[in-house]
Amino acid sequence: MSIKDAVRPVVRDARATVLPDPADRHGPLPPVMLALTVVTGLVDSFSYLVLGHVFVANMTGNVVFSGFAIAGAAGFSLVASLAALAAFAAGALLGGRIAHRCRAHRGRVLHLALVLETVLVLAACAVARYNAPLAAAGARYPLIALLGLALGIQNAVARALAVPDLTTTVLTMTITGIASDSRAAGGPGGRTGRRALSILAMFAGALAGAFAVRFGDPFLPLLLATLLLAGCTLTAFTLARSDASWTDPL
Repeated sequence: MSIKDAVRPVVRDARATVLPDPADRHGPLPPVMLALTVVTGLVDSFSYLVLGHVFVANMTGNVVFSGFAIAGAAGFSLVASLAALAAFAAGALLGGRIAHRCRAHRGRVLHLALVLETVLVLAACAVARYNAPLAAAGARYPLIALLGLALGIQNAVARALAVPDLTTTVLTMTITGIASDSRAAGGPGGRTGRRALSILAMFAGALAGAFAVRFGDPFLPLLLATLLLAGCTLTAFTLARSDASWTDPL
């Protein structure tokens, strides 16, 4: 197989993710999920670089960090990691209630979740803008709580919507899928373009967030995330009014 023949289906898959067929089972959800993946990169770059070694979206990292902290490794806080885990779990609980209550219409599930997430990230943005130093407990823990809640909601709803390979947070299985499903491994090589876009979206958010923290203002990643979420929320408002087939019950 030539390189051109190998690349063509990847490009086709990526294009179908960014510009999906309205008649597809997931309709216009894939590009929204990609945008939320960028939000994850922005928010986690802020939490890790500004609030210390803690994530508000990647809970696997916090479990590992808790072990580091108990072992006495420098720079890790057991309290911060547990606070992030608790806030995320509370957000996931709330997101689950949204998904189950509004399950008759997928667009409404997404819209309600994004309204709450946008409000929470906007509140965190305000705290980050007007409180200093951000690493102090008076700002650090409210920010962990607000952002953990927001990303817990996002993850629970992304799980309920179940758009293939667009979880908005977890990339381990995405990377595994690219390798294990590849033709080199004897697999069908499907959805490589979508999976690659998911990885690039997370990378782009993390890169933009890190540059904003290092060369701008620490609150800028949250401002960018808020603006992106506002755009997604407006899109979801339109989707919530749709009666297309992709909005059928979860």
